[in-house]
Amino acid sequence: MKNRILRPALLCAAALFAIAAQADAGHEHGSAHAGAHAQDTHDADTPYGRPGDAAKAQRTVRVVMSDTMRFDPATITVRRGETVRFVAANGGRLEHEFVLGTTASLKAHAEEMRAMPDMQHADPGAVRVAAGASGEIVWQFTEAGSFEFGCLIPGHFEAGMVGKVVVR
Repeated sequence: MKNRILRPALLCAAALFAIAAQADAGHEHGSAHAGAHAQDTHDADTPYGRPGDAAKAQRTVRVVMSDTMRFDPATITVRRGETVRFVAANGGRLEHEFVLGTTASLKAHAEEMRAMPDMQHADPGAVRVAAGASGEIVWQFTEAGSFEFGCLIPGHFEAGMVGKVVVR
């Protein structure tokens, strides 16, 4: 009788452990927390492009992040196939992020960030920037469309810290 009860409990615990390990595979916990949303690992092509080669960047776009929870510029237009170096400059006193994605992926990742506010990104489509500092992302936009960038630090995205990349 004990084995009939114990075996399903162990299988359930093993399944939960496997699910947790899979969900956590792209993340580390704590202040050195690194990773990306499971749908956007940036290891390969995404709906909005792929990591770019810095030597092939066709232009540099400086994006200033402010404590008013805004990006300047808020809209950036690029050509399909163009490789862009984004310089994310934090002009505020708070830490900010510049994360590329789709509307759905950014919303989902913002949800994860609320659960793990110390999450830091270690993928080529995201950079966390300390107050007064700057960081870079080099990205090649392979598909036409409208995509987004945002600051996913809890409260920032919800306050409207979102911008748009239009790929023509």
